[in-house]
Amino acid sequence: MLANKKRVQAHLEALAQFTATPGKGITRLSYSAEDLQARTYLKSTMQAIGLDVHEDAIGNIYGRLAGQDPTLPAVLIGSHFDSVPHGGAFDGTAGVVMGLEVATLFHEQQLTPYYPLEVVALVEEEGSSFGHGLLASRAIAGQISADDLKQMQDDQGRSAAQKMAQAGFNAEQVSSVMRSPKEMKAFIELHIEQGPILEQAGQDIGIVDTIVGLCQLEITVQGRAGHAGTTPMHLRADALLAATYLIQAINQLAAQETEAVATVGKLAVYPNGSNVIPSKVIFTVDVRAKYADKLQWLLQQIQADCAAANSSTIKVHYHQKVSIAPVNLNPMISALLKANSDKLGFKSRMMVSGAGHDAMVLADLTAVGLVFVPSRQGLSHHPDEWTDYAQICQGIEVIFETVKTLTEEK
Repeated sequence: MLANKKRVQAHLEALAQFTATPGKGITRLSYSAEDLQARTYLKSTMQAIGLDVHEDAIGNIYGRLAGQDPTLPAVLIGSHFDSVPHGGAFDGTAGVVMGLEVATLFHEQQLTPYYPLEVVALVEEEGSSFGHGLLASRAIAGQISADDLKQMQDDQGRSAAQKMAQAGFNAEQVSSVMRSPKEMKAFIELHIEQGPILEQAGQDIGIVDTIVGLCQLEITVQGRAGHAGTTPMHLRADALLAATYLIQAINQLAAQETEAVATVGKLAVYPNGSNVIPSKVIFTVDVRAKYADKLQWLLQQIQADCAAANSSTIKVHYHQKVSIAPVNLNPMISALLKANSDKLGFKSRMMVSGAGHDAMVLADLTAVGLVFVPSRQGLSHHPDEWTDYAQICQGIEVIFETVKTLTEEK
């Protein structure tokens, strides 16, 4: 195997040190001190293997290996390097390390691609900082404005634009982050599966042909505060009670459907006092489905439930923050990945991704491929998330062979 397991392990273990919660999983939010440590490591590593390194206006990192014809579009490889709070060391980061290792193999073998090769490390895929996932890829696709970045806020009320400025980036120049389809020949991402299918089937490689559609909602339930001891039950406008009914209804809707899920993952209660009737509740809903019509049906039903929950004392506001349709990835790239997996003797399967990835946004701009490697017990977004380094190297080998072909002269 060409991919160096010790080197891959060293990169992953080094990046795992950059966390705000040592011993309690990886917490690396975009534009944090830990983000700065990780990006310093990534940039120095890219430079050491001969890549031309730069950061764009919102902090995405690019390491470019020039092609023999600099006018040609680049082949991009990589993933994101932010995390969820108390997450694992492999989600996203394994894909960035894949990019580093593929570029290192080009460097060691003294390969000069005909098409340029770019390793990318993307910010804020998870949405943990500002509640908006896939931020980097959506900015690259021209879907994010400076005003959007001023409106997005973290839990302390600081805007994405402010956090970017503190880290040395400039939200006002977000339009410069956009990439033209003419600049990109392909994008290939490696990711841990985040599910149990590959491990249970005893397979090495998952080649994703479809990524489910997803929508992220924010629902605000407005009631009226009151004293917990002196306000009779029949006179209350309890926002938390109303929100609870809605959350149960959303769960029941999704449970009726196959190949669709809905998750309430974040909830804030105001004023959050033990002896105060809640006046306001804000909660998020993450809705995913393989088919666009099923996704739209679920959203319509949730919106109808929100409208029905309105009364003289309770008001419900429904806000759709992110909406991405199901995406079919490039069949030519998938076939090439499959052929290289077979050639290398790995056991592989075509599969659907139930998780969202930057690949699904970039598929509107270029030919995209996505490779999964097994997750132990299917765990992800958890401190015990684990993928064997040898399994990561198998995914790297498949992508290395594929990238060699994609960067060759035609």
